[in-house]
Amino acid sequence: MSVEIDIAGLPHERILFTPSPLAELGAMLHVLAEPGHHPGLHGWATATASGLRPDLADRLTEADFLWRSARSDLLLPATPRATLAEELDDLDRMDDEKFVAAAFEVTCSSERPEPSPLVDAGQRVRVRELSAARGPRQAQFTDRMLEDPPALRAWLRRLLEDCEEAFFADNWQRVRVQLASDARHKADLLRRKGLAEAMTAVSTAVSLGAGGTRIVFDKLQNGRATACADGLTFVPTAFGWPHLIVLNRPGWQPMVQYPVAAPELPKGPALQLVQQRMEALAHPVRMRLCRTLARGPHTTSELATVFGLTPPEVSRHIAVMKKAGLLTTRRRGRYVLHQLDLPVVARLGSDFLETVLR
Repeated sequence: MSVEIDIAGLPHERILFTPSPLAELGAMLHVLAEPGHHPGLHGWATATASGLRPDLADRLTEADFLWRSARSDLLLPATPRATLAEELDDLDRMDDEKFVAAAFEVTCSSERPEPSPLVDAGQRVRVRELSAARGPRQAQFTDRMLEDPPALRAWLRRLLEDCEEAFFADNWQRVRVQLASDARHKADLLRRKGLAEAMTAVSTAVSLGAGGTRIVFDKLQNGRATACADGLTFVPTAFGWPHLIVLNRPGWQPMVQYPVAAPELPKGPALQLVQQRMEALAHPVRMRLCRTLARGPHTTSELATVFGLTPPEVSRHIAVMKKAGLLTTRRRGRYVLHQLDLPVVARLGSDFLETVLR
């Protein structure tokens, strides 16, 4: 599974790296709504949430489905500006049809409603039913949007502006230099060493495919987008790990929000390797072998004797675990000793969590 962006014919000069205040605010709001996704930011989330005015906290709860489980495309500008106000101005210039279609993706359905519920009574009934199934807050948000889109949009802008005053401005001043530096570094890599090197620096989950005509994002979902004349934007985030967000909405300029590298952040394995390791450990015989191999190195013959198996049977199970990178092997004279790689196994839970949250 993967998300792909077609860049065939796109000049590298149209691939940009630049910070976005609105995208970073969206990342911060997600951390506040889902601190469990970001254990390294738990202290920040707790301190920030406790300092919010009660009325602001209540309004954030009213709209948190826009950034809780999935980030609304409205919070991911493909053309970042220097300030949050400028990006909110761009959002104000978006026509109601486009704005409403994007908002409905997280309030009721991932499918774009056609024809628009703003002009079609049947679609209004349908999106109201879908949003009611999501929850009462989604239903209320949808009703407000259908009844008075300008008022709802003004309410949302005021909410984001109040977030800037309450906590975003100070945090943005703290991280924007880091984000700008990371963006310059990636742009320099692209210019000096090429696209493949720049994509590897963005994330180990990003690579080139189809002879360099596609950028492939190793994620537990499928998606496809095309970067046309408008180009492709990569936006760094200091609050986003482990999420790698790819905006691939039809008709929208694609953009990518990637977490900036930090020494304390682990480099997670590919999805296929995580799946391979979990499948290797799921077999009951290999689970029993792990119990012994976790306690020290053993030969194939020793394991066969302990578990009442034939050496070829043990060898097949050992081969599966070695291929998954779960064992270390060393030779002592004519004996080959196998042992469970405890750090790799200990990281499997966090690797799995990073994989599903990516």
